[in-house]
Amino acid sequence: MPITATINPRIVEALYCEALVLSDEVRTAFTLSGRLDAAGMAAGIDGDAGRVALSSEGLRTTTRMMHAIAWLLNHRAYFMGEISDLQLRRHGRLSPAMRQSDPAHALLLAPETAQLVEITRRFYDRLLRLDQAWRLTSPAATGAIQRLRERIEAPVLPGVAV
Repeated sequence: MPITATINPRIVEALYCEALVLSDEVRTAFTLSGRLDAAGMAAGIDGDAGRVALSSEGLRTTTRMMHAIAWLLNHRAYFMGEISDLQLRRHGRLSPAMRQSDPAHALLLAPETAQLVEITRRFYDRLLRLDQAWRLTSPAATGAIQRLRERIEAPVLPGVAV
């Protein structure tokens, strides 16, 4: 069984910097500034289909990166003591659905843009693996029901108020 790296502030900071760079590349790649028509005409792609593919994958990719950055910001806040373990567990979850893309749309994108979409998917997959490993290895916060159950099951000592 492979040993997973634990999440620590240095890993989170390095991933955060990588996410910022990727997000800037995504923003640049999906800016609709006339290059779509020229690139689509040169590749023989219908302009409307190309625009839909670019808009759709642009929205998916930017949303994926926004979720990644939010996850990393939550972990940064946790390591700085700004939020508790319980708050991080409650609000710092990644959705596996964010990794999806439409393969048909990828065929309509410029090769560099399709490659960038794939890079963001692989980055998000790395975060998903870290998140899942962290959730499996970190002790879960004891819930109110569990604490109540422990109090009920605890032996009552004579002369001790409950």
